[in-house]
Amino acid sequence: MYTQVRYQFINVKSFVPIESDSSLDVTLLNEARHYDPHHFLGLHSTQKGQIIRLWRPGAEKIYLEVCGQIVEATQVADSGLFEYVLSKKIGPADYRVYHQNGLLAKDPYASLPIVGELDTFLFNKGCHYNLYSVLGAQVKEEGVQFALWAPNAASVYLVADFNHWDGRVCPMRSMGSSGIWELFVPGIGVGEKYKFEIHTKEGYVRIKSDPYAFYSEMRPLTASVVYDLSAYKWGDASWRQRKLNQPISIYEVHLGSWRQYEKEFPNYRDIAVDLASYCKEMGFTHVEIMPVMEHPLDESWGYQVTGFFSVTSRYGTPTDFQFFVDHMHQEGIGVILDWVPAHFPTDDYALNRFDGTALYEHEDPRKGIHPHWQTAIFNYGRKEVSNFLIASALFWLDKMHIDGLRVDAVASMLYLDYGRKAGEWIPNADGSNFNVEGIEFLKHLNAVVHERFPGVLMIAEESSSFTGVTHPDGLGFDLKWNMGWMNDSLRYFSKDPVYRKHHQNDLTFSLLYAFSERFLLVLSHDEVVHGKRSLLHKMPGTQWQQFANLRLLYSYMICQPGKKLLFMGGEVAQRNEWDCKAQIDWHLLQHTPHQGMFALVRDLNRLYLQNPALWEIDFDWKGFEWVDFADADQSVIVYFRASSQQRLLCVHHFTPEYRANYWIRVKGVLQVQELFNSDAVCYGGSGKINEGVEIHPEGFTIQLAPLATMIFSLT
Repeated sequence: MYTQVRYQFINVKSFVPIESDSSLDVTLLNEARHYDPHHFLGLHSTQKGQIIRLWRPGAEKIYLEVCGQIVEATQVADSGLFEYVLSKKIGPADYRVYHQNGLLAKDPYASLPIVGELDTFLFNKGCHYNLYSVLGAQVKEEGVQFALWAPNAASVYLVADFNHWDGRVCPMRSMGSSGIWELFVPGIGVGEKYKFEIHTKEGYVRIKSDPYAFYSEMRPLTASVVYDLSAYKWGDASWRQRKLNQPISIYEVHLGSWRQYEKEFPNYRDIAVDLASYCKEMGFTHVEIMPVMEHPLDESWGYQVTGFFSVTSRYGTPTDFQFFVDHMHQEGIGVILDWVPAHFPTDDYALNRFDGTALYEHEDPRKGIHPHWQTAIFNYGRKEVSNFLIASALFWLDKMHIDGLRVDAVASMLYLDYGRKAGEWIPNADGSNFNVEGIEFLKHLNAVVHERFPGVLMIAEESSSFTGVTHPDGLGFDLKWNMGWMNDSLRYFSKDPVYRKHHQNDLTFSLLYAFSERFLLVLSHDEVVHGKRSLLHKMPGTQWQQFANLRLLYSYMICQPGKKLLFMGGEVAQRNEWDCKAQIDWHLLQHTPHQGMFALVRDLNRLYLQNPALWEIDFDWKGFEWVDFADADQSVIVYFRASSQQRLLCVHHFTPEYRANYWIRVKGVLQVQELFNSDAVCYGGSGKINEGVEIHPEGFTIQLAPLATMIFSLT
């Protein structure tokens, strides 16, 4: 049973009981400093009998309903305190009060605490993994439960539609040392817009959106919106997440600029139908969605998040997003979501200095501010902050049925000196630069995710040489973006073929570490923005050579060990850099070279799906065998990819020279069949395909197509 006790703040960690005194309560209410309003407001027994107290600053008259009768309360303090003395004993359910908007409902100050001791205990320990079902705005049968973590606040007030956003009216109750504030408001429900008015100990007032909100107003408005996530009925029960020894070909998408619709932003439902159909046609197994968490600036592409539990209202409601995921699953397409626990923007309405202190971030800018992005860095050592982020990850997997999270900017979470010069960071006691708290957070995150959602993919965007990113006894991720392969490959492809023979190492170096982690090969959005040029325009030579090089790059990626990711627009050989305000240049498909590239990407994905040698053994040397990596003069590499049942020979030629009889030394070959050639006429190539080859005991000869990949099945 809950026993109500009044407390007075002495300091952040210490409280002492004080005597009940109406004048003190009125003073605290007047000064917006009341931290236990339920002890004074609502229904209480006094020496005069039962009494109902209401706090309505600025009101001249107040009416309420008692046992079905409308009665008038008496004003007992000019500042806005009203009382109604009862002639007979009643319970909290026997009366209702009017709010400023005319709503007649049960009294918010007649309820017992709604956040339990176990909830606060687990949260303060950093292991309340269902935190999104406790904090924030929870829709209940009779109203909405509001709960907020603001341990350094002097008082917190709820402002919302129902109280006309009057910051004087609805003080919340402090749950003591847990730092949680709560208030249950009967009668309101889905669609109610709200914020929290936080009064700091220094006397400042901060109006904050709900960090745990499920939905928010359309930017530039910033209010949180009450939403019920349980209303959607899922139809993806038969869906099963693909395992790591299955083909994974990911289509990276920015929802707002994939395809143009009538409105400024398309709806999740419209995109779902079109995108699922497109991915099936093109042979992609998954989509990776750039962040759809709420964010203020379109040009941040979603990577500066203000709502870690809130799907952005740009594209519709949370229910619309649930439909998006559900429909993709029913069409056989997995959904991976970009998730950003590395930093957050310093917009004043969001997490920044939330309760007047550096609550979610570090106080010292040498640990708390990213020098590159001027964003705040999470304090992973604070258990409640770690819990906030882990609960966010679990929320998207649980309530939104996401199949995987691609964790952004992991390298920035691993090193204290990331992006900093000497003197701009604080080393560990031993002088090292490892962010021990960040590392432990990532281990904790991956362990909990895999325990609760087996089969979900946790993917690290990690650009350093940190050891063990995908090891079970390391950070515990399932996949790591292979940034080294991407950078080496793009640097090599950007060189004129005349000089490529001097840079053969750029192609072969990645194989020295290819099996040290479980890698995902990526050609991502980061490579086609900010003056880096489109993939097509990174390629040297004439227009024909540019297209041939790009076909070679895509087919080279398909053959290399590791899972695959291609950013939208790559399949049409986009000429311009990506613009988040414009759609892909679909009109390019009117032109023959772009049609050829489109067909190539589609056929490569189908070839990939149909041949286990290209994906079954991606993370072990057993799936890869060099045949020849030393022919730098002719810029050719040859190797086997293998599965338990199949071996394919991959030949890549990186110059525009055609060679009619190129010798490949593989003993014991009885039959050779070319399965794929990126120089085929249907892709825009010169047509130097191999319909038949000359076989010898020591090997065979092929037509070595210019700037092309050739894949052979050998008997």
